[in-house]
Formats: sequence, C-alpha cells, structure tokens
Amino acid sequence: MTRGSLLGDGTLVADYDFYLPEELIAQQPPPERGMSRMLVLNRDSETNGEPLVSDRSFADLPSLLNPSDLLILNDSRVIPARLFARRATSRGKQSATGLIEVLLTAPTAEGNWTALVRPGKKVRTGDHLVFPDIADEIVLEAEVIGAGEFGERTIRFASIQDFYAILDQIGHMPLPPYIRRNDSTADRERYQTVFAQQRGSVAAPTAGLHFTPPILDAIAARGVEIAKLTLHVGLGTFAPLRVNRLDQIHLHRERYTLPEATATALNRARSEGRRVVAVGTTAVRTLEHCALKAETSTSGQFAPHSGETEIFISPGFQFRAVGAMLTNFHLPQSSLLMLVSAFAGRERVLAAYAHAVREHYRFFSYGDCMFIR
Repeated sequence: MTRGSLLGDGTLVADYDFYLPEELIAQQPPPERGMSRMLVLNRDSETNGEPLVSDRSFADLPSLLNPSDLLILNDSRVIPARLFARRATSRGKQSATGLIEVLLTAPTAEGNWTALVRPGKKVRTGDHLVFPDIADEIVLEAEVIGAGEFGERTIRFASIQDFYAILDQIGHMPLPPYIRRNDSTADRERYQTVFAQQRGSVAAPTAGLHFTPPILDAIAARGVEIAKLTLHVGLGTFAPLRVNRLDQIHLHRERYTLPEATATALNRARSEGRRVVAVGTTAVRTLEHCALKAETSTSGQFAPHSGETEIFISPGFQFRAVGAMLTNFHLPQSSLLMLVSAFAGRERVLAAYAHAVREHYRFFSYGDCMFIR
C-alpha cells in the first residue's frame, strides 16, 4: 500500500494517506464472530489524562458504554449482488463468449438496477444478457438500457415472480476487491450482521459484523438502549475517489429509513442529554443527515421517514447527533477515513492508524475495529 505523512492541511485527498502492509488486510473473518481486537481512541486525551489509544478486545465494548447510552445499529441486509451473465444470441440462447460480471448496486425503478459491469467496454446499451444457474439453465434475463462512466450500466430485468429468490440461487456475496479470493458458502453468514433484516445493501455495514447475540444481550443488560435504522450501502463503497481535493468530492446517493421507534429514541436521548453511539459510518451518515433535516423542520426533532442521502462528512463538519462511534479501519484516501477524521481529528486518527499498523491489527471489512469516544 501507499506511504503517506501527517503533512498537509487536510484539504487534499492525499492528506489522508497512510502506510499499510498488504499482509494486514484481512482476507478471512476471525475464527469466531466477536473475537476481534478493538483499538480505543480517546478524543479528549489531552485534557482527561488518558492515553490517546489503548488496545482492547471487542468483547470489552459493553464495559465501555454508559448505561444511559443509545446505541444505533444499521439493520441493512447484504444481497448476493454479484452475478455472472452471457450475451443472448438472436434466438434467446447463451453466447459462447466469456462471462460478464454484473455487480448490482441499487434499484432505480421496478425491475431496473444500476450495476457495475466487467468488461464494461464490451457491454453496450441495447445488449441482452442472460444469467445461467449452476446447471447452465437460463433463469434470469435482462437488457442494458443505459450506460455511465467507469463501467456503470442501467439494467432492466425481465419480469420474474421472485427476483430475490433467484439472486439467492445464482448470486455471489459482493466481497470488496481487496479480499483477493472468491466468495465461499461461509461468507453468506459471516459477511452479514446477526441483526440484518432489511435487504438491499451491496456491501456489509462492517462495524456491525463483530456483534454476537450474547454481546448484544450484555449491552442491553448494562442498561444501554438499542435502536435500529437502515442505510443500504451502494455504489459509493466501490467507487474510488477520482478527484484531488475534498471540496470536489460528491458521493453516490444511498437509500435509508429512520423508523418511528428510533426517531422517538433519538428525541428522548437528546432531551435527556444522553450519548448516542453509532455502530459504523453508515449509521453515522444516516444520523447526521437526519439531524440536519431535523434542524430545518418545524418541530426541530427527528421524524420517521425514508429517503436518500449523499452526505459527505469531512473535517470541519459539525456533528449534531453522534457522540461516539464504533468503526472498522478504512482504506487510505477514502471518504470513510475522512469521516472518522472529522469526528476525532486527522492527526489523531492517522496516529491511531500508525499504532494499529505497528501492533498488527487486521484491516478493512473482515478486520478489527476501533471505538472512538
């Protein structure tokens, strides 16, 4: 990986670089869910006398939460969104040409999806695609109806009774490209949180992967209130930043839902001065987007609703909802690293990442985590 420094004022994408040996990128989940290491980052270490970072285990998380905290989880469920297709012949059969990889990223209308297609240059608007099952029988058909940049396509699927059942049959779990192996049967369970309910993500909200039912029970037993929201992770997770400055960054829209029970819990926590702890950057982005909407509403309170967000959080952002967060370690020069830097300070975060490298923490989706308080 690349090597960066702490120089710069934080306005350039390159200011969020760091050195990461390839061997620290986790290729598999830990042997058992919940056994990850956890780096604790203290934002107020300069004033409270505590060290900037301390090395803990994820199992310690319940003891680090306050009984009055409100813990927010993202209950989005990952779909097996990576498909393999062939071009259809004029007779509706499969072409003998090579396989085309189709990674669904978000639904756009009834039967329509945006997708990343490889090899993109060979897939044009008007092409018809067929998707075979393991027996090489065609079970799904589609037409390419639009083309974007960098291999992005809009695909219209032929009407079918249960689209998601077909995805479960022929789809693969969309492991990120830095996991350099094919997905396995085990990934169907491990690349999914234990509280996943609302299907629609094409990447896991990875901070949630560490939780187990016993740890959730321990958190609840401590008196912590637990609530859920939904943000479906989309194309932005896979799309690299292709600009040089932070003020040039525009993220893709992602769909979210703030349920009534969660809006009520947030309003109650705010009125009582309680800390809101977000599990993952997806929860952070949703909460801060909804907090901005609340500011401009008549009531000034969180209200249940669904919508889309493209909020980009970088240093200088004023956090309105989140008081602490659990997050995994993020890629160099990524928008998620910028979000974490906005919350804890770029110099502190890069120093914590340097510590994590020295101590051989495991990085990215299947890696270890960091609790920022």
